[in-house]
Amino acid sequence: MVRVKFRYSRWDGTQRLDDLDAGDVLDALSDDLMNYGDLNAALQRLLRWGAPNMPGLEQLLKQLREARERELGRYNLDSTVEQLRQEVQDVIDTERGGIERRLNEAATPEAKKLMERIARQRRDQLDRLPDDLGGRVKSLRDYEFVDDAARQKFEELMQQLQKQMVDQMFQGLKGSIQSMQGQDLSRVRDMVRELNKMLEDRMEGRTPDFNGFMERFGDMFPPGINSLDELLEHLQRQMAQMQSLLQSLSPEAREELRQMMDALLQDDSLRLELARLSGFMQAMMPPSEMAERYPFFGEDPLSMGEAMGLMERLQQMDRLESQLERGSFRPDDVDRSLAQELLGNEARQALDQLRKLTEILEKAGYVERKGRRMELTPRGMRRIGQSALRDIFDQLKKTRMGQHQLFRGGIGNDSSEELKDYEYGDPFLLDLKETLFNSLVREGPKLPVRLDAKDFVVHRTEHVTQASTVLMIDMSRSMFLRGCFLAAKKVAIALDSLIRSQYPRDSLYVVGFSNYAVELKPQTLPQLALNDYVYGTNMQHGFQLARSLLAKHRGNRQIIMITDGEPTAHIDEDNGRPYFAYPPSFKTIQQTLREVRRCTRDRIVINTFMLERGPYLTEFINQMTRINKGRAFFVSPDRLGEYILVDYVSGKQRRRASSRRSSRIA
Repeated sequence: MVRVKFRYSRWDGTQRLDDLDAGDVLDALSDDLMNYGDLNAALQRLLRWGAPNMPGLEQLLKQLREARERELGRYNLDSTVEQLRQEVQDVIDTERGGIERRLNEAATPEAKKLMERIARQRRDQLDRLPDDLGGRVKSLRDYEFVDDAARQKFEELMQQLQKQMVDQMFQGLKGSIQSMQGQDLSRVRDMVRELNKMLEDRMEGRTPDFNGFMERFGDMFPPGINSLDELLEHLQRQMAQMQSLLQSLSPEAREELRQMMDALLQDDSLRLELARLSGFMQAMMPPSEMAERYPFFGEDPLSMGEAMGLMERLQQMDRLESQLERGSFRPDDVDRSLAQELLGNEARQALDQLRKLTEILEKAGYVERKGRRMELTPRGMRRIGQSALRDIFDQLKKTRMGQHQLFRGGIGNDSSEELKDYEYGDPFLLDLKETLFNSLVREGPKLPVRLDAKDFVVHRTEHVTQASTVLMIDMSRSMFLRGCFLAAKKVAIALDSLIRSQYPRDSLYVVGFSNYAVELKPQTLPQLALNDYVYGTNMQHGFQLARSLLAKHRGNRQIIMITDGEPTAHIDEDNGRPYFAYPPSFKTIQQTLREVRRCTRDRIVINTFMLERGPYLTEFINQMTRINKGRAFFVSPDRLGEYILVDYVSGKQRRRASSRRSSRIA
């Protein structure tokens, strides 16, 4: 015994999904295609919902939404403001501790007296600080610190918050702005002023100097921005992130953060330019739908920088979600790099597979492009037929249904691989090797070889009965509503595939009937769509058309009819139009039974597969089988193919030239 070892490991990005097989892709499409008859819509739904061996866009959407839910369930966004309050309070506590230390360090009575007066003033200022975060920041900016460590802490906090706030709007600020002091904000102010000048030129119909702007300030933005429109889209995303951050806070925390942001920007010119920029943005671009409130419900705290990074990540998820939602129409529009960043390498590989679906089917010759639409090729039709046939016979294997064939003795005309001793009257299809071997066994190895009549061995012959079949499919509205139409189409396609591959001498026609009957070409069946608004089950016209199609054939002729209801329409003899009535009229029943009698006269057998057990249908089928001597089956749609194909195969009767005895094999 050969041992096969399998090794499993965690996904690390080096593994690859299996390449898609064109046949598997077409199999995944087939039921949808046959149900609705639209290959392009079936492709879109496959992109959307995927298949067992191929994740679709909905699966990626589910992963994305679960990832976003984990983020929302992890953090408490209000902790951002609370953490800022704690940092400001730490500055105040450090200052109070510094005041006490300076008092204790006073060396002389005069110095101690002076220090007590300063300490009293500073404590009074600290005691009168506002409760809100913005008021505290603004007051501390005007406060003269006693303790150097407290001053340094406050300056570092302000520099950090200024940089985070401005960098949030103009993501990509480089090391040229390391500390956001007044002199450092001047370059930001110049950049915003020139940006406003460009937008003003755009609104007044002049051509903005975008290239000159990027030469001077391009280092303040991420790479890949090549036009003013792309720059505006970038700024809109950044502003939306800040807006989302504010909206996601509680009202109290939001107001405190707004006041603190106002206190940070003491440069009135910069504040004015930013206000102008906001006005231009709102006028030129609609408010971003991405600036939405996120319902956080977790406990983990966040710093200001972490909160802004989280807003960026959540809005990237929103952007990817929007792309995935419309991706079944244009999968190329989905940002694969963004999907890889947010969901991992496997998501990118899945998107790569989805983008290649149509290309895979085209290269295999299953579909072809005609204009802007895809159409099934004859090869694709054959593949669907083979798949339908395989599905049905797989079910037969599972349910252990046999093929009951009748073998009769007699003279046939087709030789088989089976051998037999020659008997008088058999076709002399001699097998020379076995015949000579019998002579050598009887006479021994000597020359000349002498043959006797009992040495002769011949091939058995068989006669395969040819059949001409019309498959009549009910296409009335009820077949679609009851979910029977797909099963009927699969049977028609499978039967066509069976006959073409196993019984090429047979003939098969497909007739669809509702208010009228019409011949359907087997190759068009996968894309055949049912009209929901067609009423009527016109069996009479179906039998007429079937008789005319079978009239050109001799030998075994049969009609296999699949229906879920009794006849409710017939062709009016006076005007040639269909007459519909439900419950069925007496005239409709009589006209339909008249066509049954004509089929019987022409020796056409009618076998009926009923998908419902209504009283009208049962009574009509009983009358029809008494006239025609055909068979009727009550069967559910999911077992329809089993019964029809078993009946068809078992109806192929073989006659073998063997002995003069006949045997029935069940």
